[in-house]
Amino acid sequence: MKVVDTQSEQSISEKAYSLAYENEKQHGCCPQCVLAAIQDVLGTVDDSVFMASHTLAAGGGLSTGGACGALAGGMLALGAKYGRGRTHFDKGHFIQSYKLGKQLHDKFVNEFGSPICGEVQEKLLGRSYDMWNIEDFKAFEEAGGHIDKCPKVVGSVAKWTTEILVSVDKDS
Repeated sequence: MKVVDTQSEQSISEKAYSLAYENEKQHGCCPQCVLAAIQDVLGTVDDSVFMASHTLAAGGGLSTGGACGALAGGMLALGAKYGRGRTHFDKGHFIQSYKLGKQLHDKFVNEFGSPICGEVQEKLLGRSYDMWNIEDFKAFEEAGGHIDKCPKVVGSVAKWTTEILVSVDKDS
């Protein structure tokens, strides 16, 4: 069993929050911002997962109709560490991965009201935005989309995911 003190856990999760928050402000692409922060603090995500997450931004393909990209990034980080690999594809389910994913999902929904990008935008910004419409995207930016709204979501997911990963490692 690994021993990680509580102060160290808190410091790691706060660092993940801060890095993800700044990543979203500077670079955008919510799932990649979560994954980059987790890479930087824990090193548990490889570049192929980071790259594959790019299409998941803003509800998938910037559609806002699917799961929040930040939540998707957190789920990918959990799956990258605890998910079922191809060598175990025919060996049944990996329940731990599902439990960890549900834990993150439930925390996210409790905080932001929905796992759907557009519904999270409505809660935080008063309405959802069509990210493919230049005027709507400008309105999103003017409403604080990349100033503090999405960065808060991204930072929160990075923090929670890091807490989950550290907790499971600590208990192992």
